[in-house]
Amino acid sequence: MLIRYGCELSVIVERATPVFCLIDVHPDRRRDIVEELPIRALPALHLNSMHDAFGNRMQRCVLPPGETSLLVGGVIADAGLPDARDANARALPVTQLPADIALYLNGSRYCETDKLGSIAWSTFGHLVPGTQMVQAICDFTHERLAFDYKHARCTRTAVEAYEERVGVCRDYAHLAVTLCRCMNIPARYVNGYLGDIGVPPNAAPMDFNAWFEVYLVGSWFTFDARHNTRRLGRIPIARGRDACDVPMIQTFGPHVLNTFRVVTEKLPAKLAMTGAAGGSR
Repeated sequence: MLIRYGCELSVIVERATPVFCLIDVHPDRRRDIVEELPIRALPALHLNSMHDAFGNRMQRCVLPPGETSLLVGGVIADAGLPDARDANARALPVTQLPADIALYLNGSRYCETDKLGSIAWSTFGHLVPGTQMVQAICDFTHERLAFDYKHARCTRTAVEAYEERVGVCRDYAHLAVTLCRCMNIPARYVNGYLGDIGVPPNAAPMDFNAWFEVYLVGSWFTFDARHNTRRLGRIPIARGRDACDVPMIQTFGPHVLNTFRVVTEKLPAKLAMTGAAGGSR
């Protein structure tokens, strides 16, 4: 199937301000792009494209005083299959993990493994580390937290989400990632595009989504504690230890996010481009 994706955001700054931006499709899906409106700035700016420390596609620039819009969009081909899953996949022993994978066992800014370890072991310690345990963690997180945009907070950690029992998709991901790491299962945070494909439409404005991946039997598998079901049409943008590693936009100075629009929608078989990124559902 074909999926149209796109994002438009505008930022206001009072002085020249360096910015890092992560809104482009992740390198491992770029081969599936069939038509693209490359990331651009209005008014026009030079965008320096590179890969960050986690392999994500990042753009850097210096915003001039005033308002600048950043836009990206395109059409991507997708197999139209639900998230891959191996019901019998086991976690590798910690001593057998490659160093770059073992990194995702450690605590991080929003994932305090040192504070949730005892809770994780008392809740999931009877399970075999693998798909069954990860799904149990997803079930637990899905039931523990109530989804509520009104209670969104960009500084909320996994422990705070556990205690407050409320959050948005990034909080679900942070709590599940932390619990997996506590149980010696490497887990990493992912954000990206996820539209209402194969599910009833949601009347809320479109937004980026957060989910997570775990490393089992030598491969990464996708899980989603927020929706707690296998979904169609995920388009990853960035992966990291947690949201601190993959901010949509990181300014090195004060800023105001003035406009934010995201679109992700399934297209008919015949390719159709609207010519503009952004939109709402």
